Amino acid sequence: MSQQLIKFKDINFRSMVLYLYNHEPELILKAIENKFIELPNFTKNLPVILNIDALNLNKINLKHITQSILSTGLCIIGIISCKEIALIKTINSINLPILTETKKSYDTHNELSLRTAKSVCIDDILYNKTRVINLHVRSGQQVYSGNADLVILGNVSSGAEVVSDRNIHIYGIMRGRALAGAKGDNNCYIFCSNLSAELISIAGKYWVMDQIPKKFSYTSSCIYLKKGMLTIQKIN
Repeated sequence: MSQQLIKFKDINFRSMVLYLYNHEPELILKAIENKFIELPNFTKNLPVILNIDALNLNKINLKHITQSILSTGLCIIGIISCKEIALIKTINSINLPILTETKKSYDTHNELSLRTAKSVCIDDILYNKTRVINLHVRSGQQVYSGNADLVILGNVSSGAEVVSDRNIHIYGIMRGRALAGAKGDNNCYIFCSNLSAELISIAGKYWVMDQIPKKFSYTSSCIYLKKGMLTIQKIN
């Protein structure tokens, strides 16, 4: 029986989108560097998708722009909102893929923005500045809590994502992705009653599943930053 060497598989994943509002490479470079200063724990080798919809296509020098972005340490994985044939040829010449948007996104003006797979229609309550979700968060869904703790009473499925500017508490089984301190607060915590996560992130520092110490799998655990590094401990 022959051994399988490779496998192609269609999966859903989320990536940061970098919205460009100026065509000057030097200004873009400075803006990104300022963002790193503003959010010192922001991961510099982060993969990003470029949205060039707001740019003047008659003035754009895409090669110089991408070189400036890459010089910051960000990794460009593709470009969206490109419909001009001449620009498509330029993108092909610098070996960047042109991606098709299939899902809506939310963003804040001039910010690196999180992208979401689906709008989430889940009943929730606000109590003492804490957002409480009393249902399961299913694959493809994202829940965001701005400037407030996020409490999930149900499970977080594989392919689901929970994001908070502050702490995250998950009382069900955690199989998806949890991102606390989304605005750069490195004093945030993630509490899981049953940890089996695809990704854990606090203020831009992250572990994917294979990086989470195996001895903490399926345990009640607390994750936080200590001296700028992710740290995990069991909760008794």
